[in-house]
Amino acid sequence: MRVMSVVGARPQFVKLAPIDWALREAGIGHVIVHTGQHYDPLLSDVFFSDLRISPPDEHLGVGSGTHGVQTGRMLAAMDPVLARHRPDWALVYGDTNSTLAAALAAVKLHIPTAHLEAGLRSFNRSMPEEVNRVLTDHAADLLLAPTAAAAAHLEAEGLGGRAVVVGDVMADVLARVRDEVAGQGPSAVERSLGLTAGSYSLATIHRPSNTDDPARLDSLLTSLGRVGHPVVLLAHPRLVAACTRAGIAIARGGLVPHPPLPYPQLVSAMMSARGVITDSGGLQKEAFLLRVPTTTVRAETEWVETVELGWNVLVGTGDDLVKAASRPRPADTDAAPYGDGRAAPRVARLLAERALVGAR
Repeated sequence: MRVMSVVGARPQFVKLAPIDWALREAGIGHVIVHTGQHYDPLLSDVFFSDLRISPPDEHLGVGSGTHGVQTGRMLAAMDPVLARHRPDWALVYGDTNSTLAAALAAVKLHIPTAHLEAGLRSFNRSMPEEVNRVLTDHAADLLLAPTAAAAAHLEAEGLGGRAVVVGDVMADVLARVRDEVAGQGPSAVERSLGLTAGSYSLATIHRPSNTDDPARLDSLLTSLGRVGHPVVLLAHPRLVAACTRAGIAIARGGLVPHPPLPYPQLVSAMMSARGVITDSGGLQKEAFLLRVPTTTVRAETEWVETVELGWNVLVGTGDDLVKAASRPRPADTDAAPYGDGRAAPRVARLLAERALVGAR
């Protein structure tokens, strides 16, 4: 049996890690295709080395472009790759252009396709990620839902018969990395900036809704600088490019820019932070799993459990962001909406069982 994983962006590399570990442990063949959607080494290469992921078997080298151009290039490049390897399953991850392109290519060649992290919904169709995840769910044969809420969304769209709740693979990888970095001393952020644990918030901003409008971007950066403690902004290439185009300086007030971190260092920095400020989907969940209060600069979130349990607050710019970033720590919780940290072995087992049934 052979599974082909198609990935291309930072969040997908993290999800790929426990799947790669589980497939290898189960003796299942695993072909990894890197589309090249994220090509900065700090957003790509370091994840494979730091998380001990098998190196990609195929690299499409697609690079950047508009959504249509990037997705079209991937779709064209996937056909010969799928024909060459003929996997029993094409496994796609999350909600990027790589996800949608790989799913479309595979289903058109009648290759069984599974979508990991199926059923997430922000109900905001202006987000390209929302369009990608909805279309992928309706194309795929097997929908691997991370939570009961995600499965309920699929049921509401008439897709319940294809859905299985497996848990969230992010819980798998985060638990392992957390245990590996615990006790290693001050984080890279503390060492490089002379900060102490619990004295700073860690921030990431990269969504077009926050970076493409210069006035909103400037307001957002000013708000981060007004927070009553240091805010370390891990400067995503999209953010840096937007600031350069608009002639906007990142550093202001208590806001300190810092290069993106390799994943283990990111986890270490989050564990030492008093809070996280982000517009990332994955980071909201990672912070919750580490029990770090989060302020999300968005009007909605796919990870509704983080809000319902009091660990995540949705805000815009201005005073709401400043106040939320310094709010008291919420009450501790033992809730585990994202599973037991064994999602990846569950996925490997399910793919093997379904492939066996399909072969009969």
